[in-house]
Amino acid sequence: MRWVESGDVRLALYEQGDPAAPTVLLVHGYPDTHRVWDEVAGLLDDRFHVVRYDVRGAGNSTAPRDGDYGYDRLAADLAAVLDTVGKPGVHLAGHDWGSIQAWNLIGRPGIGERILSFTSLGGPHLDQAAHFVRHGARREVAGQLLRSWYIGAFQLPVLPEVVLRAVLPRGLERLFRAAEGVVPRDGHPADTVVRDALNGLGLYRANMLTGRHALGAEFTVETPVQLIEATRDPFVSSALLASTHGWVPRLWHRRVPAGHWAQRSHPRVVARMIGEFAAHIEGAPPSRELRRARAGDRGPYDDRLVVVTGAGSGIGRATARAFAAHGAEVICADVDLAAARRTAGGLAGSRGTAHAYRVDVADAAGMEEFARLVRDRHGVADIVVNNAGVAVAGPFLAHSVDDWRRTLDVNLWGVVHGCRLFAAQMVERGEGGHIVNIASLAAFAPSRLLPAYSTSKAAVKMLGDCLRAELAGEGIGVTTICPGFVSTAIAENAVYAGAPEGMSRTREREAAEKALAWRGYPPERVAAHILRAVHRNLPVVAVNAEGRIGYALSRISPAVMRGLARLTGGRENPGLADKR
Repeated sequence: MRWVESGDVRLALYEQGDPAAPTVLLVHGYPDTHRVWDEVAGLLDDRFHVVRYDVRGAGNSTAPRDGDYGYDRLAADLAAVLDTVGKPGVHLAGHDWGSIQAWNLIGRPGIGERILSFTSLGGPHLDQAAHFVRHGARREVAGQLLRSWYIGAFQLPVLPEVVLRAVLPRGLERLFRAAEGVVPRDGHPADTVVRDALNGLGLYRANMLTGRHALGAEFTVETPVQLIEATRDPFVSSALLASTHGWVPRLWHRRVPAGHWAQRSHPRVVARMIGEFAAHIEGAPPSRELRRARAGDRGPYDDRLVVVTGAGSGIGRATARAFAAHGAEVICADVDLAAARRTAGGLAGSRGTAHAYRVDVADAAGMEEFARLVRDRHGVADIVVNNAGVAVAGPFLAHSVDDWRRTLDVNLWGVVHGCRLFAAQMVERGEGGHIVNIASLAAFAPSRLLPAYSTSKAAVKMLGDCLRAELAGEGIGVTTICPGFVSTAIAENAVYAGAPEGMSRTREREAAEKALAWRGYPPERVAAHILRAVHRNLPVVAVNAEGRIGYALSRISPAVMRGLARLTGGRENPGLADKR
């Protein structure tokens, strides 16, 4: 630690990492100290010179004798820190009040030209926030005002001091645990938290109700800004942060599924985002996630990495084409490499790009290798469509053990492998994602002719419901798609258990193929449902009329569905009705 003199206060300055490396300056918020950044600083100091300081009145820094916490004094503090660090330019990152003050200071002469980039976390520009309150949609403004109730309370005399003395630090620790999932540790909350909170009231009283608070058309922030939105922040709404786009020409907007203290609950994610952004401003090529975060006129799937299994034909092929047409990079995976290559090759003229891989989804080791190759060569997948599947038709007693094993290995275990491996990568990255599992009308419509197939698809639907509940907190959506009859090659490729050799088997297949052809529902329409479901984060989508009717009946009257199951028989195999 060393001291920085700024007027009548002494600021405690902390440094780590190579002083010759690019400098990242981390500014804490209220009622924290520099220690709130401990984990992030430790993850950055192998590549950056990391600088932190306790703001006036917090931690080891002294409080102003005149109680002045206005922007001019905060600017003088930051300038003194920059002078002491002695670098021509630094990458600034601020949290909460560290971000609020930085928004105001990065455009000031003597400071703005020394800030190479700014990462904002959990603290908006106050003038921009005031503009939002005056001109935003009523419901969005009302929602933000409810989140900001404490700002008005802090303007009251005496009462805030009495309450803070009574509830801190235990109340803050309970908030960390209950709302943030953060375990208090040495240094956070700081031993000085009560004194820091009382001093920090000056930040609200000196700045919240003063200043311009009115943005004109000429207002812009020229500094490159990375806006990290903590999607579960109880104090700052998504609508308020989204309104930032109109005032910052060079803006990158990223999201982390975390609460207000994201740097404590998700330090690796926050450190990676700060490091990637600083490195890019220094000249490094942007990561896929950073390219996608660049604000501008972009579609929802531009620069997304999409993995589709069973992409060689049917719904898988149509889904790969649809995502590529919307600007995604698509991994076309299939047990038939030639078919995967045909799909990938057919996307050459689309907006996106495609790559072909061979993988047997039933092979656990093979799927692990496939997931690793995708991550190492292309990055973490944003969307995974577990589509590969097989069908065995015939009565239960005609199904062999091998029939059951192959059906469950592909239809259920293949989905389990895809969800387990790719979801783990998404969670580690910490920027959300989406998993789509292709089930079937057979998931909720029992059939005497499809016992193994229906069982596997019902399990896929339940797996999707369980995963959706578990992964929601990680910002990962899970959708189960349940198509009805679709014109694909599934009937042609199905195994017909127990059918006699020769013509009888051929008639079974031909009848099923004719039924699907007569229905005439193309896989491209299923693909459109998939893209819409991902965009809207829908839990279950029953596709086409029979799918929707079957899903509704299964919920209204399961007995009717069981009765219909007894009627399915003969050679029509009506359940061979979906995908691939």
